[in-house]
Amino acid sequence: MPVAVPMPYPLRFAANLSWLFLEFESLCQRVEAAAQAGFKAVEVAWPYDTEATQLKEVLKRNGMEIVMINTPPGNKAKGELGLGALPMQHAEFRTGLESAVKYAKAVGCKQIHLMAGRVPVDLDRTSVTKEMETTFIENLKYAADILSKEEMLGLIEPINSRITDPYYFLNTPHQGHVQIAQAPNRNEPDSPGEINYSYIFSLLEKLGYQGYIGCEYSPKGGTVDGLGWLRSYWTNQDARKLPVSAKC
Repeated sequence: MPVAVPMPYPLRFAANLSWLFLEFESLCQRVEAAAQAGFKAVEVAWPYDTEATQLKEVLKRNGMEIVMINTPPGNKAKGELGLGALPMQHAEFRTGLESAVKYAKAVGCKQIHLMAGRVPVDLDRTSVTKEMETTFIENLKYAADILSKEEMLGLIEPINSRITDPYYFLNTPHQGHVQIAQAPNRNEPDSPGEINYSYIFSLLEKLGYQGYIGCEYSPKGGTVDGLGWLRSYWTNQDARKLPVSAKC
């Protein structure tokens, strides 16, 4: 008798507006551009310079979802990139978390990346690892309590310390939100490089990954011109929706 062949779970992609559509100056313009390119969701590192009400309105008007923002980076002039693992900055981390939660609630975002931060440049990583790890765990526990009450999810992101940021504290992989870019030049997933994204996408489908995949790469040219890889994926998905049966 004919039986339906189970379909892999289709992947969902979110345009990271801190990297894509930089042809447009304002965050709201980038949301509009992402929607016109076919995206249904976006993420952005630090949206705080844009009024939450303004961002919410443009998201609603375009039928878009914002799936992730970051906690504030701290003092970027001093080279800070998050405060979660920095000893003696518990208060600053909590203040930043409060700001992130407030903003996320206002725009309907359910995931917040809790940034660990960098090892101070004047210190050796091995000498401060234990203290920074203890600090990060304490802050993650605090954040978990806050976020659970708001029905939000906290995310952590290891960053490659050999290529991307040699000073970032968290540099080993953990399960969580997925973001993509080709290595080593951080361009489109189908650009020349080391990662076979056709295999990665197929594997994520088979694993039933249901979260969003953040497109956090630097386009080699225009953002829309470099979206051929995504249009191909969407086209293949449409083709796979046709009725399929097998004999048994």
